[in-house]
Amino acid sequence: MRNSKTLAAIVAAASTAVFAAACGSSSPSSSSSSVDWAKVTHLTASGSTDMANLVAAAEKEGQLNVITLPSNWANYGTIMKDFTAKYHIHISDAIPLGSSGQEIQAVQTEKGQKRAPDVVDVGTAFAVEGANDGLWAPYQVATWSDIPANAKDANGDYYADYGGYVAIGYNPAVVKIAPTSFASLLNPAYKHMIGLNNSPTTASAAFSAVFAAALANGGSLNNIEPGIQFFAKLNSIGNFVPAAIGGVSTVQNGTTPILIWWDYLLASEVAPVVKGFKIVIPSDASYAAYYDQAISATAPDPAAARLWEEYLYSATGQNLWLEGFARPIELPTLIANGTVNKTALAALPPAPSGAVQFPTQAQQAAAENVVTQNWAKQVG
Repeated sequence: MRNSKTLAAIVAAASTAVFAAACGSSSPSSSSSSVDWAKVTHLTASGSTDMANLVAAAEKEGQLNVITLPSNWANYGTIMKDFTAKYHIHISDAIPLGSSGQEIQAVQTEKGQKRAPDVVDVGTAFAVEGANDGLWAPYQVATWSDIPANAKDANGDYYADYGGYVAIGYNPAVVKIAPTSFASLLNPAYKHMIGLNNSPTTASAAFSAVFAAALANGGSLNNIEPGIQFFAKLNSIGNFVPAAIGGVSTVQNGTTPILIWWDYLLASEVAPVVKGFKIVIPSDASYAAYYDQAISATAPDPAAARLWEEYLYSATGQNLWLEGFARPIELPTLIANGTVNKTALAALPPAPSGAVQFPTQAQQAAAENVVTQNWAKQVG
């Protein structure tokens, strides 16, 4: 998950320059089979490491291992189906309902196995953790210059992909008083109603919800503690349901008729299932964040991993995320170039006014450490 929020924020404008390799159309060279794709850090416009040769190598591998990608999360079901249809590469999706923490664990524990993850899609805190542990292979996609500098690792270890705003979703059939802000969630009318999608110690979405709550309660990008205290208070008055792993089913069955989650997931996963479902971005904290892509340094299918990233960061891949109500990182470029899916863009929940500012790596790591140390003690 990425991050940022409130009173301040705006992703730096992305440039529109596109690396020439994106359009590589030459036939594969005879030397392409000798390329060690695990060491390729970017494509070239021609030669053994151009797009045509990458496609040939990836199709020869014929396999891509992804992890924790639910089919109804940001349109990943369609993305995986279309990628397979285009390149004839089979995709295995391990633990679709898992968390960013489980992705990191799988990369570490399954190293050397054929089923090990080739790529991950994790929250920024986890992307930074993986980079610090040497888990990622640096790679710069062809549209690298279209990704804002503050949304990618300069070395190419990880890079933002799609994101949205922390939002409050609720079932109006159960929740009779509409929540409008974090402060409003303290209303006694919401007893045993409020949930997160998982623990903020392991899931980026929940971690971002805590960051958002901090910003709504006097905290800052340097101080996430007020967010923990807010949820501790919600828990103490009986409004928070900390044991629940919130999602479509918990909204449906009434365990958590109020769910704090990403706006695009509330829109794509819950709204189609729960009649009349409402989504609101809290008036006291508009926190936006992105998830990050990274390639495992020990990916068993290194060519397919790199082709997957090229697909995701092409106009096609970016628009597919947009069709899933997520805001792709290259959206400014898509709009500027006229390649954006205008219907999908118009369907996005309206974004709050104001700029978005992302925590630095140091701020992110510090906040993650505070949550890890204090969440269980203060909230349970």
